[in-house]
Amino acid sequence: MSINHIVTPLDSAILDSKEQYVFYHKMVDFAFKELIVAVQQENICNDIEVKLFKQYCDLLLYSIEAMRVKYMYDEEDNMKVDLTDSGFPNYLEFRYLFNDLELRDDYLGKLTPIETLKDEFLDALLRKKEPIKKSKLFQASSIVYYTSVNKQYIFNRFVQGKIVEAPENSKADLLTSWSFYDVSHNRPFICFMYFNYDGNKILDYRDEIYNVLKTVADRYMSLDTMAYTIDRKLPKISPKLIKRIDLGPLHNVFAKDENIITHNILESIGKKEIPLESYAFSMQVDDVSSKSEFKEGGFFSKQVLQKWDDVFKQKYVLAPHRVIQLIYNKTPEIIDKLVKAPIEMAGLEIDLKKTS
Repeated sequence: MSINHIVTPLDSAILDSKEQYVFYHKMVDFAFKELIVAVQQENICNDIEVKLFKQYCDLLLYSIEAMRVKYMYDEEDNMKVDLTDSGFPNYLEFRYLFNDLELRDDYLGKLTPIETLKDEFLDALLRKKEPIKKSKLFQASSIVYYTSVNKQYIFNRFVQGKIVEAPENSKADLLTSWSFYDVSHNRPFICFMYFNYDGNKILDYRDEIYNVLKTVADRYMSLDTMAYTIDRKLPKISPKLIKRIDLGPLHNVFAKDENIITHNILESIGKKEIPLESYAFSMQVDDVSSKSEFKEGGFFSKQVLQKWDDVFKQKYVLAPHRVIQLIYNKTPEIIDKLVKAPIEMAGLEIDLKKTS
């Protein structure tokens, strides 16, 4: 099936050909790299946040590349791209990767030995003068997949960052970050928390912080609720600023959601007004700050808690020039909801003949 025929049953678009895997990976890889540059250039994040932001994006891209290798020649299963306002691989795809690699040794033991496979390839190409069977190519890609993909770098449902010193002039002394893949929205989120610690060595309290974040801040919820819960469950720290970046949707030809930007892109691709590889990123940055403190509890069990200000929400759209023109022409009302005019990113060109 060619790149122009994308099957979309139920809530997932199924990638079912080598061309589609190559196309999708190139587009996501390019879009994320452009996004990282834009986040830095537009001062959406400070220097240390940009560094952490890039690390989480690299994990995501590594996982999507692993999916490309995993499914490249698999005739029995296909990768699924989520349709529910996402444009990213369905969350279960990340789970499948993780589960596969848990059983790496078992799978490798069942595959044809590399030397045997090489001999079969050479025999087919040089002696028989015929193309290599897809089943053999799948065996080869499976060997690459199981021997080269590292489970440690797969984007899991929750990824915890380290605790580091906050930059100068920050609202607190320390900073930690984490990322999660929200199952209901099927999108990645990246979070930063600036906080003070009421103790001598933060390492003594580190595991408790990590455990609470993984328990209560691993899914999408109102940010002030998240901040209040973290504050209450960690009496030895004082959170001062929590920032959350919603990465997506990624609007592209593989997304079939009801988002107006996705709809406009798909419609314009269908009319050949813009190329097939056109894309746009919607991104929202929410943050909430502590404006004061108060004490709660009895005489022997008082806890200092934060009074949180209103959540500050900033919406962005990032896209190549032609897609930005499309938004201005067809849905200018979207512009009014953004914190600034759409941010221009480079356009992507994919030679469809080279993906086949």
